[in-house]
Amino acid sequence: MKLQAQFSYSCDGIPFAAALCNDFNIRRDWTHARSRNAATGGTEVQGQATRLKVADVELEMFNAGQGRPILFLHGGGGFDPRQPFVAPFSAQRRLVAPAHPGFGTSSLPDWLDNVDDIAHLYLELMDVLKLRDLDVVGCSIGGWIAAEMATKSPDRFRRLVLVGPVGIKVGPPDKLDIPDIFALPESDVQKLLYHDPARMKVDPAKLSDEQLAAMFRARETLALLTWEPWMHNPKLARRLHRIVAPTLFIRGESDGLVSQGYLDAYSRLLPDARTLTIKAAGHVPQLEQPAAFATAVLEFLGA
Repeated sequence: MKLQAQFSYSCDGIPFAAALCNDFNIRRDWTHARSRNAATGGTEVQGQATRLKVADVELEMFNAGQGRPILFLHGGGGFDPRQPFVAPFSAQRRLVAPAHPGFGTSSLPDWLDNVDDIAHLYLELMDVLKLRDLDVVGCSIGGWIAAEMATKSPDRFRRLVLVGPVGIKVGPPDKLDIPDIFALPESDVQKLLYHDPARMKVDPAKLSDEQLAAMFRARETLALLTWEPWMHNPKLARRLHRIVAPTLFIRGESDGLVSQGYLDAYSRLLPDARTLTIKAAGHVPQLEQPAAFATAVLEFLGA
């Protein structure tokens, strides 16, 4: 049974730009306006939004740029092509960014109810798109998905970047490693997420009905995927040694969700991993410090 609920927090504080669409075969050019705000950055990026069926899941996809592809796996707030890291990524590489099942306009079948299911689905997506020797950038829950994928098929990945990833348990059983964001007031969650919550705050009154619907859908899906056990797969830590791709762990210095100790413990479970801290950023350095973030990621990937 799927968890049905509404939550008051703003998970990544990101407005969702993709309009809901009933036509699963739609194919359109996606060019964004130049208006700016802290959450999206507003840099105009030309890309293509498509619908792609993988197994029985209809995925909303965004593609931009050329060259060796980067698979970008978003966090709990979803993906918006206006986010400020998209332009520097797509200027040097081909960016492939699916909306996870239950996020954006991607479908969520009844059988899909955990991160492991998404990892298997995205391995099949790689088959469909003929992606080999792939670089993956995953943020928060997207980092968890990327780690699961790389343990299942290690030889298919070239390099990984995990940004504030969740997915493992490092502390005692009676203590949460990741704060329970569903139990906290929105103002407290904002302080955990951002170095500068005031700058990143999004006014819900300025969002369209479609954007609000997408936000609530994302929150509901995040709860479904992460609720029990909270924000981790008990088996993943035992599998991380299988990852052979060099891996960069990134954390915003003010991240209140993923602690430095958690990140360090996570990285030690991989055979070839290093860590990087981005100053003046919280859980979403790709939004708060996009220039530093893009530079670090592209340098590591050898773009």
